Amino acid sequence: MAIPNRIFLIGPMGAGKTTIGKQLAQALGMAFNDSDLEIQRRTGVDIPTIFAYEGEDGFRARERQVIDELTQVEGQVLATGGGAVISPENRQHLSARGIVFYLACSAEQQFERTHRDRNRPLLQTEDPLAQLKKLLEIRDPLYRATADYTVSTEGRSATSVANEILDTVRS
Repeated sequence: MAIPNRIFLIGPMGAGKTTIGKQLAQALGMAFNDSDLEIQRRTGVDIPTIFAYEGEDGFRARERQVIDELTQVEGQVLATGGGAVISPENRQHLSARGIVFYLACSAEQQFERTHRDRNRPLLQTEDPLAQLKKLLEIRDPLYRATADYTVSTEGRSATSVANEILDTVRS
């Protein structure tokens, strides 16, 4: 079997999608894309600014357009934003156009990896851990329904996760 030419990484913020995606792309000789970074590149502003001016709905509309376009690009690894799976359109494009890996980890692990990051508008709250738990409760079933494979990143290095995914796509 040939290695798939489109690999999509989904999962919550802090799961390691960008870091692992870059390693995978390099190991496979593929391009790497990140839907959040592409939105920032196109708008010229960071995600908190988009949230401030357009709200989450405005950001999600931009995200749908970017994911529709990027899921059609061949020869790439694509890391999506944590909330990309909220949109049925995004889930459909991801499932239909490539192989999808859900990078899973606990809310506690997410908090450990993200609590100092001010570029995460959904965590600018009194209790970021409670917010992460709430988001994971809503999104976990969507991640699982969209993914072809689920890989835990809990307490693991990006390299070990990337190697597990490489083994999967090569077998």
